[in-house]
Amino acid sequence: MLIDDNEIDNLINQRIIESSGICNIIFTHTGGKSAIEFLKNAEKIAQKMGKENCLPEIVFLDIDMPLMDGFQFLDEFEKLPTTILEYSKIVMLTSSINSKDIKRSKKYDYVKEFINKPLTKESLKLLAI
Repeated sequence: MLIDDNEIDNLINQRIIESSGICNIIFTHTGGKSAIEFLKNAEKIAQKMGKENCLPEIVFLDIDMPLMDGFQFLDEFEKLPTTILEYSKIVMLTSSINSKDIKRSKKYDYVKEFINKPLTKESLKLLAI
């Protein structure tokens, strides 16, 4: 899953992920609220798609977004059912080089990596997830 308010970034990142062949389906969201709603309703969505599961294994999350920033998303993410929390891993994918953002992201158990944009095939290979 890609969560970034910049649709161009989402499109580029989607193409990079697709060309790497690491997954079959990529869900994109331009805001944290729609992504949280998707995760809350993932079971129903999977049924409509005829799938057993549509939870994302990896969520690439931008920090700087309007309405709900990445950290507000993480606060809401932690309230989701344990099955989602154990299945979906968060990777902060951001243009922020602020050391405070890096330090703050480490306070969340579900954030596994913090990488800077742009996403590349090489950065995907280096993910320790």
